[in-house]
Formats: sequence, structure tokens, C-alpha cells
Amino acid sequence: MKKLFFVLFFCLFAIQTQFAQTISLKITDADTGESIPFANIKVNDTANLISNAEGYFTLSESNNTASTQLLVSYMGYAPLQTTLAALKDQQYVIQLKPGIVALDDITVSNEKPNVDSIMAAVKRNLKLHYKGNGLAFKDQLFTRNSSGFVPKKVDITIDKSTGFSKEQLKTTNADLKIFGDKLIKQPPFGFKDLLCNYYTTLTTKNDKPLFVSKLEAVKAASLRNSEQAVSLEDMKEMVEKTFLKHLDPNKFYRLKSGLFGSRDTISLKDGMHEKNSKSKPETTVSKARTDMMTTLYRNNFMQSEKFDFLNQLESYTYTYEGKVYKSDEDYVYIIRFTPDKSKAKYTGKLYISVTDYAIVRCDYTLAEGKTLNSFNMKFLLGVKSSENVNKGTVIYKKNPMGTGYYLQYAAMETGQYIYVNRPLKFIELTDAEKDVVSFNIKVEGNMINKTELLNLNREETSNVAVEQFKEKDFDYTPLKRYDPSFWKEYSVIEPLEAMKQLKAEE
Repeated sequence: MKKLFFVLFFCLFAIQTQFAQTISLKITDADTGESIPFANIKVNDTANLISNAEGYFTLSESNNTASTQLLVSYMGYAPLQTTLAALKDQQYVIQLKPGIVALDDITVSNEKPNVDSIMAAVKRNLKLHYKGNGLAFKDQLFTRNSSGFVPKKVDITIDKSTGFSKEQLKTTNADLKIFGDKLIKQPPFGFKDLLCNYYTTLTTKNDKPLFVSKLEAVKAASLRNSEQAVSLEDMKEMVEKTFLKHLDPNKFYRLKSGLFGSRDTISLKDGMHEKNSKSKPETTVSKARTDMMTTLYRNNFMQSEKFDFLNQLESYTYTYEGKVYKSDEDYVYIIRFTPDKSKAKYTGKLYISVTDYAIVRCDYTLAEGKTLNSFNMKFLLGVKSSENVNKGTVIYKKNPMGTGYYLQYAAMETGQYIYVNRPLKFIELTDAEKDVVSFNIKVEGNMINKTELLNLNREETSNVAVEQFKEKDFDYTPLKRYDPSFWKEYSVIEPLEAMKQLKAEE
């Protein structure tokens, strides 16, 4: 009997451990085998997941039992309801079949609709769908931010510095060259993942509406491409250290660059004072909350100026590309937009609900040859910059409570080209012998920033609960490499292969 007990215990343990880990699944087209990015996955009728750009998603430990229910849907495909146990024999690959589902409440016509009328209705309804309904919400959000600098050239030298010999300058310039070479060889790149509860409400103060938001960190991690790589903080520290070594914070300087001089008085003392002041520094939680607000704002169809293709209809050409089933008893129009006038910047696709003209998905990117925030004084001032990458995908869902839509998923990527080739001369303001420090700066490269946001769950709360909630500061846990076990208890965005291969040098 005792032996039988241990056999049964072992079998039960094996069944439990079979699923007691995170599981990665893939969504594909049943006919072509191609991966399906940004498909919706409803887990046990609670968590809302989405497949990444490679078609993968991950289930947490708490959601990967044999009986776990999955409802998978994607525009233009028949929705599929299944269990994790049923997917085991398919190597956890979910195959969606293209198809149209007949609806009783919507009349589907083969007549091509008027695209201008559709876009006019979209514009009229922006405020209705995306302004917010004034309710208090608790959203469980997961964000992944990555940033880096990819330099082509880094050359900083000091030609002259009063009080320093040629040998001392030679040593300093050698250190700067080593720093520049290292930056090119191992450019800084890293990720920050954050799972949090984000509380929002709209109250009043002095008879005026006041938006209140609070952030509660659940878990957070950071990952750099290498412990030996130069970080953006390293770059800032190196520049500060070099400047402070050759410029006296207690003196005042006039700045001259090439043929141009500045009448302004420059002192490093103010900067040092700010650095050493007792003013309260920005906390991790306050910065995370600000970043969250910025991300939500930049992906709001009504608020962000980026989506000018929804407001400046006369600047774009819109082309009707068809109508597909969206899986929740609604069809969507697919409309492509391209620049028609020079001030128009973007091209992409809109997926618009047939029933209420809400945009449920938008894919956008800068049109060929277009840039943002360009500044080109390369030949006169030796400075050039432009945002040459700006693209993303935005997905909205109907609010489970109240009216309107809320942001379910957003992915945005920006890239900034930077070119600097300028001499800088600091001349001390004094009637006595002047200190002079001359720098030559040559830097060229691209800044890269990517942000993903996924709303895992939305529930209604109260104004009082939001206002009384007290934020607590937190730290990001540094990881040596991507570790799926770190998130085993939670549902997060499945990382792309590039992030999985990233690791710090041992």
C-alpha cells in the first residue's frame, strides 16, 4: 500500500510539473504556415494576451494547466477555442483558418463603400471612442522598453587646455579614443520590463477636471547587452568627467564654436550645485508613471499629433482594400493611407469597425523619404539630426465597462540620426591671463528606442481607491541574460529572438 502511495504521488507530481513552467506557443496560418503577429488570446476568460511580431506568446505557471482554456482570434480568420491539453500533440502550435463567419445582425454587401465617407465618420467619432468615459480603472499593464545608440564615428579630442602639458593632453586624448573605440565596438543597448497595476480616474479640483494616475510595480527587470558595453550613463559620466577635469566650476567662460561666439556667460557651478543639491530626486516609480502616461498619450488616436492621417484628411489619399470579419460579431473595413501632400508623413493601414467607425487597429510607418524634426546645418554649423524611423502598431478594444475603447496593445519604434562635427572653445572671462580649453567633437550615429505596451486586464475601481492608494518606489532587477523563469508567475509579452539571444558577458 505504501509503495502504491508513492507511485501515485510520483504520477501526480509528474502531471503537475509537466505544466508547472512557462510555455511558449505559436500562432500560424493553417494554409501557409506563416506566423500571425498581434493575434488576440483570451486565457480562461480573464487575461488578455497578444502574440508578438514573430507570432509567439507565453503562458504563465498559473495559466498552463491541461484544462487552460484559450480563445484565439485574428481579423480575417475564424476564431479558435481550445485547451492547452489539446495543443500538446500539435507541439503548441495554434493554426487559424481563414474564413468569413455569417452574421445575423450585419448585412454584408459586395458593393464597394465610399472611402471618403468612411474616413469622415471616423474623424467625427474620435472623441466619442477615445476620450475616456470618466470611470476609475485598474489596468494591469506590461511594458517593454529598449534603447540604444549605434555610432558610426566617435572622435573627441582636446587641442588645448591651459595648465596642461602636451603629454597630459596626449594621455587624455588616448583615453578618449579608447572610450570612442569601445563605444563603436560595443554600443549600448538594453531592455527594461515592467509589470504593474496602473490606476486612473478623473476627479475635480477647484471646480476643474483633474486626471489622477498611480502606479504599483508588481515586478521589473533590466537587461543590458554586455557588462562590458558602454551604457548611456557611462557616456554622460565620461563627458562630465572630462569637462570638469579641464574646466573650473568656480570660473566663468564664454563659448566659441568655429566662427560663432556666444555672449552668454557659462559656468559649471550651477550644474554642480544641481547635482549636489538636497532637492528630492525623481524616483523610479514617478519616472515609470510619467513614461506610462507618455506612452498612453502617444498612442491615443484623439490626442497624439502623430496620427494626423485621422484629422488632416485632405493631406492623404485613402484606398479601400476590403472587409474582413473581426471575430466579435463585427466586420472591419481595411483602408490604406498614403501621403497626398508634402506635409503628410505616414503610410499604413487602418482597420475600422463597420458598426461604429472605431479604429480597432492601425499600422503606420514613415513614408519613403520622409523624416521628422529634421535639422540640417551640416556645412555651416557641423550639426545635423533627423528622426528617420517612426513606426508602430496600435490595437484598441471596447471598454468592458462604460463606453468607448481602451488601448490593448501598442508597439512603437523611433530612430534618430545624429551628426556633430564642431570645435568648441571655452574662454575664461577675466582681465588676467585667460584659461582656454579647446575641444574637437566628431560624433555620428543613430539613437534607437522601442516601446511595447500590453493591457493584460482591465477592471473598474473607485475614485476613492485611486486617490487613497500610496505609491511605493521600486528597483529593476538586473538580469545576466533573458530568463523566462523570472516571469513564470505572470503573463507578459513574449520577447523576440533578438532579446532571447542577448546576454551579459560572464
